[in-house]
Amino acid sequence: MAAATARGFGPEREAEPAKEARVVGSELVDTYTVYIIRVTDGNHEWTVKHRYSDFHDLHEKLVAEKKIDKNLLPPKKIIGKNSRSLVEKREKDLEVYLQTLLTSFPGVAPRVLAHFLHFHFYEVNGITAALAEELYEKGEQLLGAGEVFAIGPLQLYAVTEQLQQGKPTCASGDAKTDLGHILDFTCRLKYLKVSGTEGAFGTSNIQEQLLPFDLSIFKSLHQVEISHCDAKNIRGLVASKPTLATLSIRFSATSMKEVLVPEASEFDGWEPEGTALEGSVTAIIPTWQALTTLDLSHNSISEIDESVKLIPKIEFLDLSHNGVLLMDNLQHLYNLVHLDLSYNKLSSLEGVHTKLGNIKTLNLAGNLLENLSGLHKLYSLVNLDLSNNRIEQMEEVRSIGGLPCLEHVSLLNNPLSIIPDYRTKVLAQFGERASEVGASSTQAAQHTDGGPPSLPLH
Repeated sequence: MAAATARGFGPEREAEPAKEARVVGSELVDTYTVYIIRVTDGNHEWTVKHRYSDFHDLHEKLVAEKKIDKNLLPPKKIIGKNSRSLVEKREKDLEVYLQTLLTSFPGVAPRVLAHFLHFHFYEVNGITAALAEELYEKGEQLLGAGEVFAIGPLQLYAVTEQLQQGKPTCASGDAKTDLGHILDFTCRLKYLKVSGTEGAFGTSNIQEQLLPFDLSIFKSLHQVEISHCDAKNIRGLVASKPTLATLSIRFSATSMKEVLVPEASEFDGWEPEGTALEGSVTAIIPTWQALTTLDLSHNSISEIDESVKLIPKIEFLDLSHNGVLLMDNLQHLYNLVHLDLSYNKLSSLEGVHTKLGNIKTLNLAGNLLENLSGLHKLYSLVNLDLSNNRIEQMEEVRSIGGLPCLEHVSLLNNPLSIIPDYRTKVLAQFGERASEVGASSTQAAQHTDGGPPSLPLH
């Protein structure tokens, strides 16, 4: 893949803090001693474990490749090699050895040293070099296969940091590790998955899910899936507005706005591109013109805010497992066909027919609904899940009995489901259409008209 320059992606950074490697202890494994190394790089630190023979192998390679002093490594001893006094002395000597190496190579560490200290897992230069080499070898194959490419927030953070440092893209001198291989790949990738880890990453103190990263290096994305990342730290996703068709962000967001219009905080007032302007509008925001499927389930979203104006082509919307209180602003989604609001905090459906005119599949399971007023004019509705609510009266079902297209309805685990022969009585509310309607008695209703597998009814 072609090389590229990293300059121009951000401001020049201050000099990187010196890295440290301290031997903080040891442990006996079988018949040999393993030394515990704590590596510090700015605010990040992690531990690595090596036996003396690993140090010896590292040293031989550095002597051969970098011509370092062959006497720098403390000598090998056979007799009493596991004695406490020898181990303690060797801990100090090995720490001096490692710190001398890091001082000798203040820029980019030699490959063998970087791998020895797990820079390819935890350190910006090491991570980007490893990723660049992987994409140099497999990038074309991955793009050709059209598969989803999975990457971690720490890797994206490292690439973002590397670009902002404004350094040459190939600081190590090894063409395989040139950052250009990453940029060439990200320009053409269509399917991306970013998954963070909960808690500390690996043996480090790095909270991966809190790291900021920039997705603007991706120019052709059709599908993005992000989980366990702080949405406030995700930058550059809006660069994919022209191409992105499917977006899933889970366990990451506290509002729809921080995902769909993160730049809104910079303006007093904004409106979507193409709308008639009124009042004090300070910004015109382009819409997500290709987005048809949006999954924001399993977040901490409490309202359907005005940012939905920016997703007019949405057909499938999943907001399940949030804290949504009201069905607001959905009237802006003229193309919405499948809506999942299960396991939220909805207690009223009043006026919902004015907002969901073309809806076919509606999942309202696991809410606080006691009555169904508002559903009686959803004339396109085919599948309806009302399980796990607070509906007590059979009369409530009568309000949906006249819906001409309804084929599947679930009322499982509502108070009325304990009424003897409740399923028969539910079907009776549909009169002559009773034979056409399936009222689930064992499982939640499933949609059957070709909805996306990524947004099932739960």
